[in-house]
Amino acid sequence: MSKFIIQGGNALKGTIEVAGFKNATTPILAASVLSKEKITLHNVPLIEDVKKMIQILTSLGVKVVWLDKHSLTIDAAELDPEKLDMDLMSTMRSSILLMGAMVGRFGKIKTKAPGGCQIGARSMDTHFKAFARLGVDVEFDGKYYILEKKRAANTEIVMDEFSVTGTENIILASAINQGEIKIRIAASDPSVQDLCWFLETLGLEIQGIGTHELTIKGAKSLGGGEYHIMPDPIETGTFISLAGCTRSEITILNTAPYFLALELEKFKEVGLKIEINYLDLSPNKHYQLANIKVDGRVDLKAVEKIHDMPYPGFAADLIQPMTALMTQAHGTTLIHDWMYDGRMKYVAELKKMGANIIVSDPHRVIVIGPSPLFGKEMSSFDLRAGATLILAALSARGESVIDNIYQVDRGYQFLDQRLAALGAKIKRVND
Repeated sequence: MSKFIIQGGNALKGTIEVAGFKNATTPILAASVLSKEKITLHNVPLIEDVKKMIQILTSLGVKVVWLDKHSLTIDAAELDPEKLDMDLMSTMRSSILLMGAMVGRFGKIKTKAPGGCQIGARSMDTHFKAFARLGVDVEFDGKYYILEKKRAANTEIVMDEFSVTGTENIILASAINQGEIKIRIAASDPSVQDLCWFLETLGLEIQGIGTHELTIKGAKSLGGGEYHIMPDPIETGTFISLAGCTRSEITILNTAPYFLALELEKFKEVGLKIEINYLDLSPNKHYQLANIKVDGRVDLKAVEKIHDMPYPGFAADLIQPMTALMTQAHGTTLIHDWMYDGRMKYVAELKKMGANIIVSDPHRVIVIGPSPLFGKEMSSFDLRAGATLILAALSARGESVIDNIYQVDRGYQFLDQRLAALGAKIKRVND
């Protein structure tokens, strides 16, 4: 198992480029099986979850060819559902999106339950209830889930909650030969928008993108196309937090600030100096790209309360990096992560480092800052926790050792190398 050894306490400086959005890439890869035509994707992040999704696709007979470091072509013309690698399906959460994609193209799928981060209960009931409204029966034989389209779909599907992957699954399952389907209480997160824009590239007509009510006008078939995946807003927010934690001046390249409106306001409230230099429109003309210059050499002020909300509210995946930042801010902050009941494990690691944090319940903690942090041995419990502990370690005095960094590799490409280019003293050690 690999680990990071970090010498903290020094300021960073320079530029760091944001990779393609993990949370958009995996659903777009799943969506690629809907078409028999060749698809080209650009700005693909080189992370473990993407590699695993590609392995699942190739197990099905999909031809994936890398054109360069971040571009690839996909040809799913000869996809065979019977060849699905069940073991791989059970190792990542986003493999659940193949349920919608395979039902969309073939009308059925047999699969194991998905895996992923251990961050509490993550019921699939929202997915299955929505599938039932789409006319899809879901059975579980004790080992496998069997989904099969057996009835006409409701013309209006009301989601039980603002579920991102649940919304994406129903979009995928509605893409072909379903007529016009309206999805209400749809998640409007950036990854959902990017998936919709990608499907429009293939010829699908979708109304209401970016809102909580989508209308999918199912096509007889989808064509090929070329698409650029959006920059990762979670990486952007993580790097902004990094600048504050380490009192550094960092310029973040290839960002899409539009998708971080509330988060940017909170960072400014903390006292970070943020300068956004807008560039051209994205290659797909849907949003404006920018470079963000962050000056963290300021007195940090605690935000009274931070809680995650459905988009465009504060992103759940930025709650943890923001917690690390609040350990260095003057004042008291209530952190409320209501979405997951097992995502606060990283707090014990921060307390081990010297952070003054009171755990109120499984969803809420109170951070009292600033606290001097000291290097310790820690473990990455999940993807965002691992990144957060790296931020804390870089701001701490002394040496930190963070193990189970596979979790970090799942969502941040070559993070150690990119941080080292900023002057971070971080090295990867393989046991």
